[in-house]
Amino acid sequence: MTGFIVIYFFLINIIGLLIMKMDKQRAIKHQYRISEQTLWIIAIIGGAVGTAVGMNMFRHKTKRLSFKIGFQLLAVIDLFLLFYFI
Repeated sequence: MTGFIVIYFFLINIIGLLIMKMDKQRAIKHQYRISEQTLWIIAIIGGAVGTAVGMNMFRHKTKRLSFKIGFQLLAVIDLFLLFYFI
């Protein structure tokens, strides 16, 4: 069970990181964007660390206070839950 949790956490955060990168690239090219709802769903289901890292790494959504605070707070909660369950 612990192995599944670690693998899930790793994969969902890689997805969170990549989805932030994709949305930033789409924003630069003025293409159809990934919805904010999708970004939040990925963060809420465990990908907050990846989305927070992606937000800072790609300088994407950093001016939006809800993302800046929300993703960071969710990342702390995700890490706490990860360590609690393993």
